[in-house]
Amino acid sequence: MAAAGNRPSGSSQAPAPPPPPRLHQFDLIDRMQLQINVSGSSKGRNARLEFQLSNCPSTWVLHWGCILRGNKNWFVPADRSSGSQAYKQGALQTQFTKKGELYLLTIELRDPNVHAIEFVLKDGSRERWLKMNHGNFRVEIPETDPTTLSPAIPKELIEQKSKGRPMSSPQQEKEDYKDTLIGLQSQISKGISFNELQHSFSTSSPRRMVDNGEKLRSGMPYSYKRKHNVEQWLQKHSTAPAKNASMPNSALVDLVEKSMGGDNVVSRITYQIGNYDIVVLSKMDRGDFHILVATNMRGDTVLHWGVSKCSPGDWLAPPPEILPKKSNLVPGACQTYFTEISTGKGSFQIVDINLQQSNLVGIQFVIWSGGSSWIKNNGANFFVGVSRVTPVTSTAKASGNGDGICKWLLDEISRREKEAERSLMHRFNIATELTERCKSEGEFGLVGILVWLRFMSCRHLTWNKNYNVKPREISEAQDRFTNLLQRIYLNQPNDREIVRLLMTHVGRGGQGDVGQRIRDEILVIQRNNDCKGGMMEEWHQKLHNNSSPDDVIICEALLNFIKSGFRVDVYWKTLNANGLTKDKLASYDRPIVSEPDFRADTKEGLIRDLTAYLKTLKAVHSGADLESAIEVLVPSNESRNFSSMVGVNYVCDLSPRLQECLNFVKAHVGDEDIVPLMEKLLESRIELRPVLITNHRRLKDILFLDIALDSAVRTTMERGLKNLNSGHPPEIMFFISLVLENLCLSTVDNEDLIYCTKDWYRTCELYKPNDGQWALQTKAILDRLQLVLAERSQCYQKKIQPSAKYLGNLLGVQKSPIDTFSEELIRAGSAAILSTLINRFNPILRKAANLGSWQIISPVEVSGFLHSVSELISIQNKVYKKPTVLIATRVTGEEEIPDGVVAVLTPDLPDVLSHVSIRARNDKVCFATCFDPNIIRDLKLKEGKPISIQVKSANIIISHISSSNLSYKSFATQSSNHPGLTLKKKAFCGKYAVSIQEFTSEVVGAKSFNIKVLRERVPTWIKIPMSVAIPFGAFEKVLLEDVNKDIANKISSFYKCVKSGDLSKLQAIRDTILQMNAPISLIHELKSKMKSSGIPWPGDEGGERWTRAWQAIKKVWASKWNERAFLSCRKANLDHENICMAVLIQEIICADYAFVIHTKNPLSGDTSEIYTEIVKGLGETLVGAYPGRALSFITKKSNLNSPVVTGYPSKPIGLYSKQSIIFRSDSNAEDLEGYAGAGLYDSVIMDKEEKIVLDYSRDRLIIDRPFQVSVLSRIAEAGRIVEGIYGHPQDIEGVVKDGVIYVVQSRPQI
Repeated sequence: MAAAGNRPSGSSQAPAPPPPPRLHQFDLIDRMQLQINVSGSSKGRNARLEFQLSNCPSTWVLHWGCILRGNKNWFVPADRSSGSQAYKQGALQTQFTKKGELYLLTIELRDPNVHAIEFVLKDGSRERWLKMNHGNFRVEIPETDPTTLSPAIPKELIEQKSKGRPMSSPQQEKEDYKDTLIGLQSQISKGISFNELQHSFSTSSPRRMVDNGEKLRSGMPYSYKRKHNVEQWLQKHSTAPAKNASMPNSALVDLVEKSMGGDNVVSRITYQIGNYDIVVLSKMDRGDFHILVATNMRGDTVLHWGVSKCSPGDWLAPPPEILPKKSNLVPGACQTYFTEISTGKGSFQIVDINLQQSNLVGIQFVIWSGGSSWIKNNGANFFVGVSRVTPVTSTAKASGNGDGICKWLLDEISRREKEAERSLMHRFNIATELTERCKSEGEFGLVGILVWLRFMSCRHLTWNKNYNVKPREISEAQDRFTNLLQRIYLNQPNDREIVRLLMTHVGRGGQGDVGQRIRDEILVIQRNNDCKGGMMEEWHQKLHNNSSPDDVIICEALLNFIKSGFRVDVYWKTLNANGLTKDKLASYDRPIVSEPDFRADTKEGLIRDLTAYLKTLKAVHSGADLESAIEVLVPSNESRNFSSMVGVNYVCDLSPRLQECLNFVKAHVGDEDIVPLMEKLLESRIELRPVLITNHRRLKDILFLDIALDSAVRTTMERGLKNLNSGHPPEIMFFISLVLENLCLSTVDNEDLIYCTKDWYRTCELYKPNDGQWALQTKAILDRLQLVLAERSQCYQKKIQPSAKYLGNLLGVQKSPIDTFSEELIRAGSAAILSTLINRFNPILRKAANLGSWQIISPVEVSGFLHSVSELISIQNKVYKKPTVLIATRVTGEEEIPDGVVAVLTPDLPDVLSHVSIRARNDKVCFATCFDPNIIRDLKLKEGKPISIQVKSANIIISHISSSNLSYKSFATQSSNHPGLTLKKKAFCGKYAVSIQEFTSEVVGAKSFNIKVLRERVPTWIKIPMSVAIPFGAFEKVLLEDVNKDIANKISSFYKCVKSGDLSKLQAIRDTILQMNAPISLIHELKSKMKSSGIPWPGDEGGERWTRAWQAIKKVWASKWNERAFLSCRKANLDHENICMAVLIQEIICADYAFVIHTKNPLSGDTSEIYTEIVKGLGETLVGAYPGRALSFITKKSNLNSPVVTGYPSKPIGLYSKQSIIFRSDSNAEDLEGYAGAGLYDSVIMDKEEKIVLDYSRDRLIIDRPFQVSVLSRIAEAGRIVEGIYGHPQDIEGVVKDGVIYVVQSRPQI
């Protein structure tokens, strides 16, 4: 330690104050806790504050502001966090978002002058504020970030990374070195070691790429390196309108329509330009066509406009007879001053242009306001087309949406198809107009446009018919349409997938010389290569007359013809492969009837010039072509040189890193080794992603590029399948990672995919050859992914196919393209190739996990005739007259098994403890899941044929038999002669509510009575919730009250119809029960029993809360009449009228996990084993019809501390609830032998559960083995204790909350 005298004189220094803490914790009222984590710094990377509220009964709002250095007043940052709203100009308010049991909120601060933030908390449900000792809470922002204080990085490592970049000068070398250093420091701050960096750079060199495939096969864990922070890619469906979104029902639209008359409106278009709203209404008035332009601008405002006579690109001065008041003609245009309209609800300015009955195409306009610059539509003129059609009313617009279509739009498309087929210019102009008009229709409107343009691009519609149009006009029409799609993409995030699909079917287009270059450059080619006659002149005339996507194919055919040594068969082969025949070429308005003929010495020049020309054609007609999309943004030197002949200049503003990736992609797009290409394709998309969500000046071109890259990932992977070593897991895992990342980047509402990807990264890191537990975990992720892909496929079918069918029939499209429309869209997307990879990997995982091809849920040997159905639920009330083996594609777990069915085989994944599984075991029906799609496919081919099913260990043996070998006698006995069950109807005990001490078998069902027994006998570490009940007979007693007499009569009438066979009246009975009124005595008795038992009384929180509780009670009663329960009664020959329903009432436990235990293994019948399934959140996802599998495990009763996990979870959704009350059904048939009513009737939570997409990559039950063993062992021990109390196997339901085991019900295991 240095002596004090060594310091310079007069420089005594106090020690530096400690930096502000990065973790803040506050204990609030009512056990609420607030935790704040601070990352980053004010002078380094952006500061980030993560707020976390726990034990929070309602939604809270953060009321906050920033404190600048040297200032005590609150300051509101200009760059505010997402979701924050200004409050009286001096503060911001940001609402916490619920995530499971927590309420979360994140603030990012980018201003380096912010020293601290101060805040208070506001209760969102009532006007109350929480402060810190009567003052503000305060969190200071550290000036430095210790995570950025990286250790010295070896110079050779920096140089090794920076050498890979092109260096044009010493100055550029310095900049590259600096950029590389910053990038390495960032990676080290994330915990990546020098060794990992060294390894990653050495394996990313060009030399590594050459032998990459070999390295994959040697076991190198490439999947470990493919780990991105995918949560940054998260996109959810927005529940609120996006900023700048076009909303025809906005306040300004309503104000204009109410003031000017909303009748006879043909179209409504809105724009938001900066702070201004612009509304354009087109309407018919006494045969005249009016265009009304309104705005909320203030002061003198001028509409500068012209008319379009022949095409939307025209701008001509309007004829004097249509000029509005306050108009002046100027050279080539008209200037009209807006007129101000004031009403009691607001004011606006408007111009009304009466086009009368003229045959104009439309008008173009810009706006000038108060000395500002011209206001344009994203740099272009506003255009409004004239369309004299039936006015669009709200009724007409809504008429089709109930059927999943926008009917008025599809009818309008059909009506205008004759006009659209004149030329592509006409088609795209109409598409622009109709897309603007149908914005308010949501996705159904865009789907209608998509279906129409896909029919066009697939040549089911005519492209050109008796009309000459310049390439420039086609290009400009495409440009207007794609500019509109760009705006929709930016402003309507929920519709981005539909917009991307739309853009794959249109060219990019362009203003000015973009289309004109098609004309100019063909002349240059003819002049340079002396080919001004024959086929080239015919093509030249076609290009001048009506260029189309066919010209791309013709150019490619010419190039192949020249490169092959002028072989004309190659020319025709290219044309025919793309649908162009001699007849098609001859059918053009300017026919091509000659074959190409060039001099041999022009070969090199033609190849050079036609290659460049092909890029020009693709730039207009093939927006999503990869080479063209890259070329538009990163042009090659050859393109620059050729295009300079026609005066084209390129400006590229993409990052050097992205340009490097794209140049690599262009150079290696056809490589046999696809690994480096796939990596660069994904790297390019990841680099593009931040740009795609901003209003970049070249967003449209960037969007086309991203679509092309997405498509290239799919086609490259398809090309690489032939060389894929599926038997070597690291290789196929690596490619699944790539394709999965690609799908995440392309998908809106991708939360499920993001969490699957995170979990996939986790299992890839844990890979061990021949590890059964690893294989089970990996298979669970792939099972979940297959559920996600299936749901996306069903969504496409539901969303798109109805429009394809309706419009296709209107337009006369052939049946086959209509029927396969949605299927072909799905196959062309990223999801299809991921499904292929999963199907290849699944057999390997099943083998590693020793799963075989089957999971046998109910092991019964049977014989019967094969019959395939898509959904088990669709035929659950059918009666089969002969023994039937069902192949059911979809099984939810909630269904009844139809009479006459002896076996159900399915590729679906119902839980082993689901209702249908229990039913199958109880009714001695064979029930099994088949994991091998080939087996299911082969079985479906044997429709109607008899088979036998034998169970051998964990496998099923299927044999073909003769129908004479089927035993109809035993089948008839089994299916028709169910013994009649006796069920005694319970009498009303005289009380509307009973406490747990009053529970008896005559008053409540087995569910409630067992709760009483358990509370008295289980050890204290097993918790049993306090309960009260509404007893048997209470429903019938309430129905007899005078206030419910009419309802009772209706129910009686409906029930007579049901007994006569009209099962549709079951729904009518349930609806009628929900109209019942509660007697005052019931309310008073129930309130007294609940409060004395320590259960919160809903009415204390207001009348609305009691109304919810009463509705939940009625839903439980009404579930006696659900179709599944009624059919079960009939099947068991049970008198439905004797079923009585008690209601068990408990305070809900906001569970971390829910479980169901069978203390005798239901799969093997082994009484020494306990079988359990467990899910995250509430148990409804386990016992209800929720897709995916639960975590399952088996425990030996002799060794409870060694649970064996037999399956990992694949359920995408968890259910969570705030503090609430659950009303459980408790019938007198709950444990009736031979019937087992458990699970048939509904239990209802008073408050709606929240659905949360689950992230298993962070779930301790999955990733923390000691925690997993502890929880599973205690669950199994609880099961053994409960079984010991009753002396026979039990079916037990319970939950885990903060490590504590709760048992909520138990009944005999069936």
